Amino acid sequence: MIRKTYLFEDGVWNEELDESLNSQNTLLICFGNSDYSLIEKAFNDVFEKFSDSVIVGCSTAGEIYQDELYEESLSIAVIKFEKSYIKLESSKLSSASESFDVGDGLSKELCDEELKGIFVLSDGLNVNGSQLTKGINAGLCKDDVTVTGGLAGDDARFEKTWVLVDNKPVSNFVTAIGFYGDDLNIAHGSQGGWTQFGINRMVTEAQANVLYKLDDKPALEVYKTYLGDSAKDLPASGLLYPLMIKEDDDEEAKVRTILAIDEENQSITFAGDIPNGSEVMFMKASFEQLVNGASDASLSSSLQYHNDEDAINIAISCVGRKLVLGQRTEDEIEAVVENLNDNVLQVGYYSYGEISPLCSGKCDLHNQTMTLTLIWES
Repeated sequence: MIRKTYLFEDGVWNEELDESLNSQNTLLICFGNSDYSLIEKAFNDVFEKFSDSVIVGCSTAGEIYQDELYEESLSIAVIKFEKSYIKLESSKLSSASESFDVGDGLSKELCDEELKGIFVLSDGLNVNGSQLTKGINAGLCKDDVTVTGGLAGDDARFEKTWVLVDNKPVSNFVTAIGFYGDDLNIAHGSQGGWTQFGINRMVTEAQANVLYKLDDKPALEVYKTYLGDSAKDLPASGLLYPLMIKEDDDEEAKVRTILAIDEENQSITFAGDIPNGSEVMFMKASFEQLVNGASDASLSSSLQYHNDEDAINIAISCVGRKLVLGQRTEDEIEAVVENLNDNVLQVGYYSYGEISPLCSGKCDLHNQTMTLTLIWES
């Protein structure tokens, strides 16, 4: 595997693009500002010099390049596979209610006996991430497939996100890359660092990813009580106080982030499902907790299988973590790089949701985590 990373910032590339890597078995993963006009020139360069390659990407709430955070930029990884092969599928997502079917369809299109992993990039607003991942799991033809990825971002604006489809930035789409071959390795890690505060509450009315009532009280009213003065900045301020949900004692707890609020119905739309009858807890975090969580993600047992092979690490963190960390956001990016081998190059972005396996091995939507995907050939 031959890999390179590039950064486009302030109208220039950090180094000249190596078009000798262009091939039908080359993958470009691109993460750029949600205002496409700022990076359109860069993408035109990419499309021209890598015309035979498979190109995917999405909008962000901040771009990661090596151990630094950038904004209004384009961060890309170029991977030319020597022993493995890849396949791209994409599907339109007309409404969030189609999320399961879209995930199921993409998974079935990519399934093959040699499938090792799937990397997913989805619209960040018009999607139910829980149903998308459930659909992906349902469509898999084998159990040992690693599925990772993320939802596109739009800083803290929540107005419009895009993914690349046919070399164009479009909303309401999901793209998925399948990785194939015995020599391909995909490792993953995902950790949060948030802690509970306040009392536990019960979801007494919800539909899919829309929460209407907690303890029989209007959900938005309850949430505003916890946020205090910050309530006026919703939905962005809700990123600082996500919900942890737990359906039963045997189920892994998951964190959910706000996408939108509805004042008229006093409801809150989250990035993933909020099941009726589940127990929820408000969460908060400190700088140290989030940085330690990112470090723990890079120490995941899955990642320890990597030795000294050339590799690419895709780091996907949540916009809520960025808002909490502020000027110290790069601390969590650096914490990841410090635990990776010197022959690992890193790109990534800040998202509206992360996709990574649970302990069961099945993928699910995560929020407010640092999620890592390490790719290399043996």
